[in-house]
Amino acid sequence: MARLIEVTDPADPRLGDYRELRDVQLRKHLEAEHGLFIAEGDKVVRRAVEAGFAPRSFLMAPRWLEGLADVLEGSDAPCFVVSERLAEQVTGFHVHRGALASLHRRPLPPVSEVLAGARTVVVLEDIVDHANVGAILRSCAALGVDGVLLSPRCADPLYRRAVKVAMGAVFTLPYARIDDWYDAMPMLAGAGFTTVAMTLAPDAVPLDKALDGLDRVALVLGGEGHGLSPRWQASADRRAVIPMRRGVDSLNVAAAGAVASYLAGLR
Repeated sequence: MARLIEVTDPADPRLGDYRELRDVQLRKHLEAEHGLFIAEGDKVVRRAVEAGFAPRSFLMAPRWLEGLADVLEGSDAPCFVVSERLAEQVTGFHVHRGALASLHRRPLPPVSEVLAGARTVVVLEDIVDHANVGAILRSCAALGVDGVLLSPRCADPLYRRAVKVAMGAVFTLPYARIDDWYDAMPMLAGAGFTTVAMTLAPDAVPLDKALDGLDRVALVLGGEGHGLSPRWQASADRRAVIPMRRGVDSLNVAAAGAVASYLAGLR
C-alpha cells in the first residue's frame, strides 16, 4: 500500500515532480530528465495506473484519499498528503480536482508497430497546442482510429494538459513519433496507406468522397493557423475538405479531427 506522508512545507524537495506545472519549458526539461509525466484528477490517475504506468508518487488533498483508496492500496509509491492551499503553492494553480500522480513514462513504440494491422491512422503535423493534441487523441480513441503518428514538433501527448483533455485516452491509443518527417509520406505509401490531406486547397473534395473506396487510410492534419505545409498538401494522394456553411471556412483542428475520424470509421 502507498505510504501516506503529510507534507506542510511547499519547499519540501520530495514534491519536486509537481513543481510549477504551468511552466511549459520547465516541465519539458524536468519530465524529460526524469522520464515522468503528471496525471491530474481521480479518473485520469486511475486510468493511468490501470493502463500499467508505474507511479513515482501521488499528491492529494485529504478529501481525495477515500475515492482513490483502491489505487493507493495497489501501489508502494509514496502519497504526499497536502492541503489544497499548499498544492496550489507547489503546482502554480488551484488543483480543483484534488489528486495528482507522477508516473514513469514508457518508451514509445516504433512507427511500424503502430501501423501493423491498422486500417485508419491520423497523422499530425506540427500541432503545438497541448489541448488540441489531447482532444484529437480522445476523438481518435472514441471513434475507432487505430493509431496516431506525430511529427517531431508536435506537442507531447503526455504533457499534463494534453492528458487531462484526453481524459486518459492517450494511455490506450497507440501513437508514435515519426523522426524522419521528410520521408514520412513514402513510408506511409510503402505500408499500404492512402494519404488524405485535410486542406482548403482548391482541388480538395468533400471528405466523404475522398474516403470512398479506400482500405488503409492516413488522415493528415496540419498545425494551428497555417494548416498543412505546402509539401504535404501537394504530396498527399488525395486532398479533402469538410464542407462548411454560413460563411465558416474551417474548423478548429481538434474539431476537424473528430469529424474526419468519424467519417473514416463509416467507410
